[in-house]
Amino acid sequence: MSPRLLIATNNPGKVREYRAIFHGLPLELVTPAEVGLDLAVAETGQTYADNARLKAQAYAQASGLVALADDSGLEVDALGGAPGMHSHRYGQGSDADRYRLLLEQLHGVPEKERTARFRCVIAVATPEGDVHLYEGICPGVIIDEPRGKGGFGYDPVFLLPELGRTMAQLPPQEKNRLSHRARAGAKARPVLRHLFGGEILSQGDPDEQEAT
Repeated sequence: MSPRLLIATNNPGKVREYRAIFHGLPLELVTPAEVGLDLAVAETGQTYADNARLKAQAYAQASGLVALADDSGLEVDALGGAPGMHSHRYGQGSDADRYRLLLEQLHGVPEKERTARFRCVIAVATPEGDVHLYEGICPGVIIDEPRGKGGFGYDPVFLLPELGRTMAQLPPQEKNRLSHRARAGAKARPVLRHLFGGEILSQGDPDEQEAT
């Protein structure tokens, strides 16, 4: 049996993405539900890193497993960086309700001023209390109507200008290479290889770029 990494979310979209992002590592990704853990962690931090750390540490201590948690958000320049850390609680209702609210607030804003970025901070915590933090950023533009059926959250209105497609129009394998979560995950791979494969983690490893 492979060693287990607890992904501290029951969001099926995130779980699918992490299983693709960490494909090939010598570990099994499991969810709280799969290990019989029902835990609610208040996101009381002042930064993405704070919230990711809080969740990862709580799940690692409760389960006895190495745990990975993230905090992420969409930052829109024309809205002063909003919704940011409140992206998942922006308005009420479904993902579609949230991105429609965003589009309403951007009504009349020209495309060149609709620059935005997805930001993700991953925390990897051990039951002994060690925590590693990694940040990934994906820049883009908010368009005025949704495109695509894939992804989740704000993906249908987040355009990658260099590709001319929204995040929701990308095939999963491409999204899992370009997204903010994928970029943070790529930086986290060395510490996961170290924790689960016994490889030495080099001090100068170029992927070991921790978020503050």
